[in-house]
Amino acid sequence: MDAAGGVAAGRCADALAEEESGPAPVPRLRPRRNAPATPGGARPPYPFAALVGQEEMTRALLLAAIDPGIGGVLVLGDRGTGKSTAVRALAALLPPMRAVEGCRFNCDPDRRAALCAECTAGRARGALRAVSVPVPVVDLPLGATEDRVTGALDIERALADGTKAFEPGLLARAHRGFLYIDEVNLLEDHLVDLLLDVAASGENLVEREGISLRHPARFVLVGSGNPEEGELRPQLLDRFGLAVEVRTPQDLATRVEVVRRRDAHDRDPVAFAAAWQPEQVSLRQRIQAARARLDAIATPDAALEAAARLCIALGTDGLRGELTLLRAARALAAFEDAREISTAQLRAIAAPALRHRLRRNPLDEAGSTVRVERAVMDTLGP
Repeated sequence: MDAAGGVAAGRCADALAEEESGPAPVPRLRPRRNAPATPGGARPPYPFAALVGQEEMTRALLLAAIDPGIGGVLVLGDRGTGKSTAVRALAALLPPMRAVEGCRFNCDPDRRAALCAECTAGRARGALRAVSVPVPVVDLPLGATEDRVTGALDIERALADGTKAFEPGLLARAHRGFLYIDEVNLLEDHLVDLLLDVAASGENLVEREGISLRHPARFVLVGSGNPEEGELRPQLLDRFGLAVEVRTPQDLATRVEVVRRRDAHDRDPVAFAAAWQPEQVSLRQRIQAARARLDAIATPDAALEAAARLCIALGTDGLRGELTLLRAARALAAFEDAREISTAQLRAIAAPALRHRLRRNPLDEAGSTVRVERAVMDTLGP
């Protein structure tokens, strides 16, 4: 965990069930009548609120949940550090969203301009019915075919009655949600090109076997991987709003607490989820409250100037660094119930917002995180 992540660890400690003095004890695992239900009695996921350590990663995921416009989260680091666990735990934490009933693309009934063709036609015939649905968190496997990602002809209907119908792919399922790619640095180039096109336009264009269809595809891209296994293409790396580094904990108390909680979950996942349900509900309410106050967070000129000075000092290309830095700082201010962005939020989020946007400097052997920390000290102060 780098210094910038440590600065903000205390601010998110209550939401992440951690105390600055050390990991919190595991709640007593007594089965409750209000244990969270799972479809078909499936094994409940590990609670997000029960995650130990890795404050920078959990904070980045929370900020992406508060403001999807930040641009996604890239998590790189050692194996076995909870990267996949944290992303999948986020799915159970997110508040439900409103969607058009029966829509294959989870269209938002309140955004007329963003409706798919089917919903637009349905609206012309009358009011659309809205329902509450879970926020989708979709896995994109490394070996997925292009048809599975973008969608293709529905073969069963084509063979049964000769109808050319579209079968939505992973991008359609992920619309208004999260698209998760484990080992993203090993993703095949043709899928990377596809994701870059969709991320830039916010739409997925499918032209297959006489079918031509365009549907909205806006999602938060979350990737994880081990940098020792290969680097990301610069074009894809630049599409991530926040880049997080995770390391294996080295202090004894944290390691013991991680193992204790994981073992308790593995032995009785239902009871463990029930024990952490109050913390999950509290954290979900904080996310909802932060979303509601996000537009009311003021952005003083001093914060704008501080962000610009920091990016100039680091020599980042373009202005995407300043924009991401401000959006992430605004989401953090909303989460902390602040009224405006301050240097405290900028300082806390500087490393994940900027470390992956730096040019290589052959005269400076320091890592990108160290370079950001030095620039923060020089421009924003301790």
